[in-house]
Amino acid sequence: MKIAMLSLEDGITATGFRKMAGFVEHIHPETSVYYVGTNAFWSIRRAFLRGKSTCTFAEGDQAIDYIAHTVADADILGLSSMTGYSSLTKTIARRVREINPRTYQIWGGIHPIIYPEDAIRSSVDAICTGEGEFAFAEFLEHYRNGTDYTKTTNCWFNHKGDVIRNPFRQLMTSAELESMPYPKYGGEEWIFRHERGFTPVARADYLANNGLAYPAVWSIGCPLHCTFCGNTVFIANDPNYRKIRHSSPSYIIGEVKQAMRVHPHLTCVQFFDDSFLALPLKELTEFSVTWREQIGIPFSVYGVIPTYVNRDKLEVLTWAGLNRIRMGIQSGSERILKFYRRPTPVPRVEQAASIISEFKAHHINPAYDIIVDNPIETRQDVLDTLELVYRLARPFNLNIFSLRVIPNTVLEKQMHEEGIDLEQINASYHSLRPTWANFLLYLLMLWRPPRRPFNRLLTRVRAYSEPQASYPILLHLIRIPWLIQQGLRHLRFGEFSMITGYTGYALWKLGIVSMLRKRRPEPELTAATLATANAGG
Repeated sequence: MKIAMLSLEDGITATGFRKMAGFVEHIHPETSVYYVGTNAFWSIRRAFLRGKSTCTFAEGDQAIDYIAHTVADADILGLSSMTGYSSLTKTIARRVREINPRTYQIWGGIHPIIYPEDAIRSSVDAICTGEGEFAFAEFLEHYRNGTDYTKTTNCWFNHKGDVIRNPFRQLMTSAELESMPYPKYGGEEWIFRHERGFTPVARADYLANNGLAYPAVWSIGCPLHCTFCGNTVFIANDPNYRKIRHSSPSYIIGEVKQAMRVHPHLTCVQFFDDSFLALPLKELTEFSVTWREQIGIPFSVYGVIPTYVNRDKLEVLTWAGLNRIRMGIQSGSERILKFYRRPTPVPRVEQAASIISEFKAHHINPAYDIIVDNPIETRQDVLDTLELVYRLARPFNLNIFSLRVIPNTVLEKQMHEEGIDLEQINASYHSLRPTWANFLLYLLMLWRPPRRPFNRLLTRVRAYSEPQASYPILLHLIRIPWLIQQGLRHLRFGEFSMITGYTGYALWKLGIVSMLRKRRPEPELTAATLATANAGG
């Protein structure tokens, strides 16, 4: 029996899909893994163009027909995609159904979890509405034995014209997470290339997507309930999703070691956990000691909540190798934060940024997420965000995202209640409106003007719904010094996760990456902090 797994994501980074692929390959070795990079990968060019897709598909595209024919000979096809690529997933599933009606198609990933009512209306036979590993193992056992698989928990089925909706199974425990095989990050896998079809994933693909970095997730769960996030659906399905679960430090370090054996060029790790710093200091200390002893390369943490920023935690993690933080701010307006149901008061955000800035000698500039282009914002809300950014401890970078509404989230309901036409705002997270306010956000990353000139600049700021001038050229031009600044800061640290491609690989081979890192000051860990951590403080 042949199983094919097809990821429709941005490039080959998808950590959730890789975890699932590693599990399925472990329980059924006759599994083929395919990637269709629907939007390619981060690059300086894309960061400059913001929102310009480098790889698109259209109905009737010969590429879709080719993809469908490639996977249609499988007995079971597992599809995985986020909501942004749900239309493409439906198109491929429909074409597979036409080519080979006997291929059993299961759709997993984020979209079937947050919007199962939409996913089940496609041409697939089943969707996975929760954690997929044990659910798929349960389904596969019944499928092989010819017994009734339509009672599989965490799954809905299109069965003889009816939809069977099964209940959720309990979330995996930390011990069960520990029992999982490592994610698939190498070996035989295939990637689709326009004009060439599916070809083996090569070193160049890893370098193009992740540079010298390894993307990882150690902990699962988030204590927040932000309305714009798909986690609201996860929490509605099971309130225990707010509790953080994770494997032991030895497990995640074993995973990184395995990746480094396959890819010796890996010189940094990116943790995409939703709330890494919410873990207790004692557990972070155990992780840090083991990491420093057994791995010894830098790592970044991309899921930081301001209320969990703690100096002792940052000190012990920086001593272990932490070199960059990404923290969600979203807005400087208390009214908008309340609208998002995000319990992070503005003074706490400023305090968190101040603590992070204490480690600037050892960190690349922290990145703070900001959501703009919100149609319910007033002019004062926009000003509040600009004022917060103006006050933040420097240096920092901003990840500026245009508001987009994920279907079936609380935010979607809020927007409908406000009478907002979602079709007018849902394009791309990176398609910023060329407003004066968005220009000022880029300016503040580069320079904090004196107070009086800044006040004059603020007089031109308008709310989303107000008539205002457009500044597309200005917004593009200011990205040039911003990109140069970010690139130079990463180069200073010998960090090639955002600078992708063969440049970093060549510098690694020449030993220059190692040389750049040795020039950085060695972080210290005070005995008092270590004692507090070991005591469970």
